[in-house]
Amino acid sequence: MAKDIFHDTVKLALQKDGWIITHDPYRLRYGVADIYIDLAAEEAIAAEKAGRKIAVEVKSFVSGSTISEFHTALGQFLNYRIALEASEEPDRILYLAVPRDVYQTFLRFEPAKTAINRYDVRLIIYNSDREAIEQWIE
Repeated sequence: MAKDIFHDTVKLALQKDGWIITHDPYRLRYGVADIYIDLAAEEAIAAEKAGRKIAVEVKSFVSGSTISEFHTALGQFLNYRIALEASEEPDRILYLAVPRDVYQTFLRFEPAKTAINRYDVRLIIYNSDREAIEQWIE
């Protein structure tokens, strides 16, 4: 299993944003397959509140075809969400982490915009230069 080139960048950005990384990677058994989501984290909050749990699939979109990479990322995201729903932690929320420039130049527009809305893809927009989370899109 190869890590995305911005895997460590997103991991650090989540930690800066107050998340505790609990798994790297997050392994799920689904049917006869092992599924590996890049990261799992819990929100570091007050003890009297239940912490929110997330799983994050990191994408860099550095190959030649952004649309092709989006198709792959969307398929992966949907399969991972199904595996999470069938897991011991169905309340864990899945996010797709994408670079800011890809979001600004491609994912906000058609056809990606419709697919993101239709399939309820939650996004984390990260800035790879600053190693920071810029936006959470629910």
